[in-house]
Amino acid sequence: MATQIIKEDFSEASRWRRRPRPTFAWLAQVVSGVLLLVLLTVHMVAQHFVVEGGLRTYADVVAWIRNPIVFATEALLLICVTWHGIAGVHAVLLDLGLRGRAERIVARALLDLAVATILYGLWLLYAIAFRS
Repeated sequence: MATQIIKEDFSEASRWRRRPRPTFAWLAQVVSGVLLLVLLTVHMVAQHFVVEGGLRTYADVVAWIRNPIVFATEALLLICVTWHGIAGVHAVLLDLGLRGRAERIVARALLDLAVATILYGLWLLYAIAFRS
């Protein structure tokens, strides 16, 4: 029985073809990370650095969040934070070797947690802004 030697093409063109395409989750993680930098900066500046004394009162926060642009910005911040955190936990679990059925169960549980977190956060944001 002869040993077969397999020759691989390691040229730049063949390495590029073999690279996997980025997945939606990875791209969303990158985009949410960039958005977090922007949204957290806007949030911190608006809520803490331009306010006299450094903190807004509850009434000031309610009046601030009633602005539709601020409401949308805070809602987007909530969604980005939630997605980025859940996707990060999932990525760490994959790095630790979670695969197969267990990975699908955990991914579903994380997705359910993300949806519940976002729905509760949006409800709370709405309740603070428009029901108080």
